[in-house]
Amino acid sequence: MRIAAAQLTCVPADIPANVRQAAALAEQARHQGADLLLLPELALTGYELGALAGDPGLLVDADDARLDVLRAGARRHGIAVVVNAAVTGGGPGTRPAIGTFVYGPDGELVTTYLKQHLYEQEHSLFAPGDQDGRFELGGVGFALATCYDSHFPDLAARAAADGCQVYLASALYGTGDGIRERAAVYPRIAESTGLLVALANHVGPSGPWTGCGRAAVWAPGGGLLAEADDRTPMVVTAEAVHRRRPGPVGERPTAYGPA
Repeated sequence: MRIAAAQLTCVPADIPANVRQAAALAEQARHQGADLLLLPELALTGYELGALAGDPGLLVDADDARLDVLRAGARRHGIAVVVNAAVTGGGPGTRPAIGTFVYGPDGELVTTYLKQHLYEQEHSLFAPGDQDGRFELGGVGFALATCYDSHFPDLAARAAADGCQVYLASALYGTGDGIRERAAVYPRIAESTGLLVALANHVGPSGPWTGCGRAAVWAPGGGLLAEADDRTPMVVTAEAVHRRRPGPVGERPTAYGPA
């Protein structure tokens, strides 16, 4: 099971353009032997909260036709894709959320996770989730997190307690304090929980921030396995060797954990 963590420079509020970028990164990741691609927070629009507040058309659901290119790429290349976006609420009058969709290598939805710990200005636009994100692929158990989630140690601790082996974080860390936070938080999660930790980030402008790049994967214990640079849209890959149960890498993924 090989994991790819991506970084990209989003086209502001342009879902089709960013879906094409994501699909290209999925192809790149598969060519590097990856079985799963992790994309950063709000990868379909960039961190454009003003645009998201003013245009409901920038919200997506798991079956949104604008994601067809990405789902088709997952099927064509046989790679699972973890994509984070601003997602529609549960019904009329409900607020949207920051959600992660996991598509299997057959392009079908495996599970959805909603960010639980919103950051500052996100509270005015989004509703928080209240369930942990879990799924299994190739015998490996995965936990999902979105950026500020990772600043709450109980979330990663629950993932380890649930028997996960890999912690996937879609994020936006900017230059300045973001560089320090990114470098401190994720190796600490790997060290304290024994999870393999993958981080996807933005590189370059994203709303009010400038993403600092350096998408990375850390081994259980905190050692750095792979790291991108601070300027180039790209993927980095590393092997996840722990297995939850015997099973072929190409098997159909399943969601598990709390209902």
